Amino acid sequence: MLRRLLVILVPLAFLLVAALSLPLGTVMAQRATQEVYVDRLSDVGRFASLGDTAMRTGRLDALDSELKRYAELYGTDVAVVDQAGEIVAASAPPEDADRLLGDDRARQVMAPAFGGFRPEPPTAVWPWRSDPLVLAEPIGRDAEVAGVVVLVSPTDRLRTAILADWAWLSLLSLVPLAGLAAAAWPLSRWVLRPVQRLDDATAAVAQGDLSVRADAAGGPPELRRLAGSFNAMVDAVQKAVERQRAFVSDASHQLRNPLASLRLAVENLAPFLSGPDARAAHRDAVEEAMSMHRMLNSLLAMTRMESLSGAEPVELDTVLDAHAERWRVLGEQRGIAVETRAPDGLRLMAPPGGLGSVLDELMSNATRLSGGTRVELRVAGRAAGTDGASDPPAVVELHVADDGVGLTEAERAEALRRFWRAAKHQNVEGTGLGLAICADLVRGAGGELRLDSGLLRPDRTGRGLDVVVRLPLAPPVQEDAADEDGPRRTDGDPPDAWR
Repeated sequence: MLRRLLVILVPLAFLLVAALSLPLGTVMAQRATQEVYVDRLSDVGRFASLGDTAMRTGRLDALDSELKRYAELYGTDVAVVDQAGEIVAASAPPEDADRLLGDDRARQVMAPAFGGFRPEPPTAVWPWRSDPLVLAEPIGRDAEVAGVVVLVSPTDRLRTAILADWAWLSLLSLVPLAGLAAAAWPLSRWVLRPVQRLDDATAAVAQGDLSVRADAAGGPPELRRLAGSFNAMVDAVQKAVERQRAFVSDASHQLRNPLASLRLAVENLAPFLSGPDARAAHRDAVEEAMSMHRMLNSLLAMTRMESLSGAEPVELDTVLDAHAERWRVLGEQRGIAVETRAPDGLRLMAPPGGLGSVLDELMSNATRLSGGTRVELRVAGRAAGTDGASDPPAVVELHVADDGVGLTEAERAEALRRFWRAAKHQNVEGTGLGLAICADLVRGAGGELRLDSGLLRPDRTGRGLDVVVRLPLAPPVQEDAADEDGPRRTDGDPPDAWR
């Protein structure tokens, strides 16, 4: 952010200095041109006076000698032309004088001079143009104009002087420019330091850390007030979240013992019941009590999961080694084949609570609810066995797919809501919280959980369900750091209350 602000401020400072320097440079060029013009104008006026006398007396030798002497001293050619346009006297040889007077610029200034008027003075001589400075002065006035004195002055020295003035102007312009650039750095840091701290605090809060506060000291008053308002907002959010979690936890704990007592009392009624209707009602009551107990456990598990924040890297191989055998045993108990396929050495950002907990819940749902014959966990987005020639994607997809009854598109759109259950699963054990909690945990790791159509059913009448978990890749670990960290972390078992 600091670099971007400097990239804006420094060019603006250049533009400001240039906007001030360009008019000043133009004025300097005009002033230098006027000084030379006035000097040459006095010379051409003197030659007009001498030419008037010489043309009246017919003594042109002295005038011619004076012009040549002037050209030798100042390097400036001068010619006296009569009213007929003939050269009366000149500092240059006749052929050179004809060439000078034949120039378009010389003819332009001679025309008004023959009419008795002095031509308009030049505005400025620019260093990138080598045109000479041409002046014409009438000899005599009005109807008594006897000729014209034409002076052709080179502008080499004038252009060099203007360039020197501009060079000094450029050097002097660097002083305020350097001052602006030097002030821009500390000023930008002073302004942006609170913004950077606020940005860091916002990122931490977005990752679930509500204990972070922005530094409200330093910087402009507006940013200090903004940091204070941000801290007040986070305080309010943290208190609201803590109250909510405390309420759910306290309510669940307070209800656990009375519910256990109620369940025990209902179960103890079994020997005293007679008749099929009474025994059926008793079974329903026990089942409802067990369902309420599972619901309380789910609420407690949800509260514990929501208190976790942040994500940490984990190796997928380690997670699969710790959990795959359990999945296979769970599948064998229900007549479902479980298959896992994943490339070696894949590191992911694990959700809060552990990637293994999320996969355990998804595998439990697939084997418990699908009604199919096969469940597979595979990795997409990075092909196994690649040589590393191409960069891996930023995210990796884990697919837990089955070939069971699946869900319709409308049901998949609703399935991630808490306590939602499909109509065909109403009589199956569960609370409808598992997928919702998994989706929240995956989002906490910067990922995404979605539901797609899964594997083709054995009878080819449709497809099962595919739970897609998209997680970002973990940054590569340094070997030294890996050695110092000690044994790798393994995910624990998921809370059974999710189910």
